[in-house]
Amino acid sequence: MPDKNTRPVFLDLTRIHFPITAVVSIGHRIAGVLLFLAVPFAAWLLRLSITDPAGYDAAAAFLRHGLVQGLLALLLWMLAHHFYAGIRYLLIDLDLGVDRVAARRSAWAVIAVALATLFLGVWLLS
Repeated sequence: MPDKNTRPVFLDLTRIHFPITAVVSIGHRIAGVLLFLAVPFAAWLLRLSITDPAGYDAAAAFLRHGLVQGLLALLLWMLAHHFYAGIRYLLIDLDLGVDRVAARRSAWAVIAVALATLFLGVWLLS
């Protein structure tokens, strides 16, 4: 009797083509987790900046570091992506944009608007 099990033995995730809606969904989840993990850091930085003038200067100097500014840009993109994707999912919950074409368009719109927010934020802060 032949084996009817046709499941893949080795799953190579780099060869799987995810639809854009799945990419936005995965990005939304990852951004949410990373934003949650950034809260203690932001609270520490806020506490440092309001303790005294020396603490404020230390926080300002820390935020001027190149690597920290890169992380802040990444945090801005994560916040924008999570926000716009969340609005997209709220609209989908209201049965707006559920069909395949509209879902793809809204997923591309989330990516475009989040990247535009990132570029605008970096441009305004530099």
